[in-house]
Amino acid sequence: MDSLLMKSPSEGVAPLSVRRLNAWYGDSHVLHGMDFEILPGEVITLLGRNGAGKTTTLRAIMGLIPRRRGVVSIYGEETVGFPPRRIARLGVGYCPEERGIYSSLTVNENLMLPPIVRPGGLPLEKIFDLFPNLQERLASTGTKLSGGEQQMLAIARILRTGAKLLLLDEPTEGLAPVIIEQIGRTVEVLKSEGFTIVLVEQNLGFAASIGDRHHVVEQGKIVDVVDRDDLRANHSKLKTYLGV
Repeated sequence: MDSLLMKSPSEGVAPLSVRRLNAWYGDSHVLHGMDFEILPGEVITLLGRNGAGKTTTLRAIMGLIPRRRGVVSIYGEETVGFPPRRIARLGVGYCPEERGIYSSLTVNENLMLPPIVRPGGLPLEKIFDLFPNLQERLASTGTKLSGGEQQMLAIARILRTGAKLLLLDEPTEGLAPVIIEQIGRTVEVLKSEGFTIVLVEQNLGFAASIGDRHHVVEQGKIVDVVDRDDLRANHSKLKTYLGV
C-alpha cells in the first residue's frame, strides 16, 4: 500500500522528464512521441491549436489515460504504469481545464478536500494572500462562484497538498483580463517559492509573460521550442503555429 506522505524529491533531479510518450484513446493514436523536460523552478508552456495533444499530454503524465507508452520520469522515478493516486503522491498537482469544482460543496470544503501528499504545502494564510476572494467566499457553494473564482479555487486547493510540480491546463480560458493578470502574478509568486509548472495555454500573451520555454505541439508531438530570450524574434512564428 502507498504511504500517505512520500519522501522529498532528490535535489538536482528533473521534476519531470517525458521521452517518446505515446498515448491512445481507444484505437485513436493521439500522442506520437512527446519529448520534453522541465528543470526545478521552471515554468514551461505547451502551446498549440485545439486538438494538438496538449491536454492529452497532461492527462497521460497523470496516468489518466490507461493506454500509454514511453518514459514519464517524475523526480527520477519512472511512472508509466502507476495509477493516478500514486503519481499524485510523488508531489504532482493537476488542475484540469474543467476545474472540477464540486458545486454542492462550499469553497472551504472544496479547498480542504484533496489530501496532503507531502510536507511543504502552502498554509491557508498564504493561499488567501494569493486569492483574497476565496477567503471572502469560504461559505459559498461552488454554484455561486464566478468563473474566475472557480479557477482560483481549483489552483488553490492543489497548493495546500504539498505538490511542487504543477500541471495547469488552460487556466485563463474564458476569464476576464483582470483575473488573467491575477493568475499571472500568482504563477510568478509560485515560481519564486520553488514550484515547477507545466502550463497548457492558447493565450500567447499570457504564456509569453511567464514562461521560461515554450513548446509548440502539433499532431501529438513537439515541433518547436522557443526560449524566453528568443521570444521576440520568434513571435510571428509562434502566432502562425497558433493560428492567431
